[in-house]
Amino acid sequence: MNILLTGSSGFIGKFLLKNKDIHRVVTRDKSKESQNSFYVDSFCSETNWEGAFSNIDCIIHLAGIAHKKAVIENDYFKVNTQGTLKLANDAVKAGVKRFVFVSSIGVNGLSTESGTQFSSLSEVEPHNVYAKSKLDAEIGLQKLAKETGLEIVIVRPTLVYGQDAPGNFGLLTKVVTKLPLLPFGLVNNKRSFIAVQNLVDLLLVCANHPKAAGNTFLASDGLPISTKDFTNALAKGLDKSIYQLPVPTSLIYLGAKLIAKQSMAEQLLGNLEVDSSNTFDLLGWTPPYSMEQAMSLLSKELK
Repeated sequence: MNILLTGSSGFIGKFLLKNKDIHRVVTRDKSKESQNSFYVDSFCSETNWEGAFSNIDCIIHLAGIAHKKAVIENDYFKVNTQGTLKLANDAVKAGVKRFVFVSSIGVNGLSTESGTQFSSLSEVEPHNVYAKSKLDAEIGLQKLAKETGLEIVIVRPTLVYGQDAPGNFGLLTKVVTKLPLLPFGLVNNKRSFIAVQNLVDLLLVCANHPKAAGNTFLASDGLPISTKDFTNALAKGLDKSIYQLPVPTSLIYLGAKLIAKQSMAEQLLGNLEVDSSNTFDLLGWTPPYSMEQAMSLLSKELK
């Protein structure tokens, strides 16, 4: 299986690059253009993909715009939606058989009610522009699949953790490294996570497995845990001692509101559980790393 990878310079892409099935990468750095790379100056509806798909069987598409303050709303759709669909349309014309699209759990929504889970059959409720642009791309890809026979696989990861992870995990890593006290002693929420090593393994399975085509997979390590237990695992992996202060969650929410970080508080304190059983059952896939093992790898990588 020869795979073309987009987003190779990103957090997840750097881990995927280590796999021998990655035959060619897409780059936006002209100086890095080579026999095993393909240069583009942008991801949009006008991108020229001529010559990118020679000897390519499958595309794993990671590239896109995530949560950036300076990005105007329409740019999310230009890159994440129109850019994705242009890539897929040109790929199928060139004979590419499969397209693995890395979407977002935000397509399902911001949070789950206590005791409930998102599944691949749940109604979608994108909670921001980024998630809406990803959903629009999913819909366009599914339409393309019906029209052309291109094998579409959609993967919606939960929060991905690992070395150099952006967003909340990167922030938590810095906090645990520098501070001995955390305010999550009374937090008993349930959230699903996935180690970057596990996500990479799943994406490669999705690129190769005959039963993956036409399915949407919600990617997680398996059992959800609380933010308190997650940060305890992180601290253990980093060889740090922390104490979880018994701060009422209402006070944490209030503090977050005062500094305009309500969204971050919801992501840390709210519930977001996913049911990944179709991933495990249909693909026969088991996450190769437990959370403890993944956190241990993080410690080694940071030393």
